[in-house]
Amino acid sequence: MDQFPTTESAVTALRAIAAEYGREIEVSHDIGADQTSRRSAAGVGVTADPDGSLPHEAYVELGGSPRVSVRLYPEDDAMITIEGVECPDVPRDDVPAFLRSVLDGLAHVRARRFPPGYFLIVPLPGDRTHKEFMPMVTLTPWLSSRVR
Repeated sequence: MDQFPTTESAVTALRAIAAEYGREIEVSHDIGADQTSRRSAAGVGVTADPDGSLPHEAYVELGGSPRVSVRLYPEDDAMITIEGVECPDVPRDDVPAFLRSVLDGLAHVRARRFPPGYFLIVPLPGDRTHKEFMPMVTLTPWLSSRVR
């Protein structure tokens, strides 16, 4: 069973995390097939999916450093962006743990000598990690301070 079965339940969890870490939070909602980003072929004025459901997508921005935004998709996944580094296809149930890992300082950047590059490494529960390649030009001060 999903821990966060709906977009709204995930948004509620993100609001709790923002309060816990003293972060400002802004949330915008896109409801309806004609509004969500992955339903561009739905047509004008078509709000429901073919199965009759009403897709709900949310975009969340957290204030402070690091800059973090989360786009929660109706398909039970999310794109988390940290300091401009996009981490796509994060399961919706992993989003709160992902953010806690970043905000607790567990996320780090691993450098690779050849070919040169960096990876953002975010530890997740159950000895799992999310690993995202980053070009060298994207290193912000926050990311640079986490290079190992």
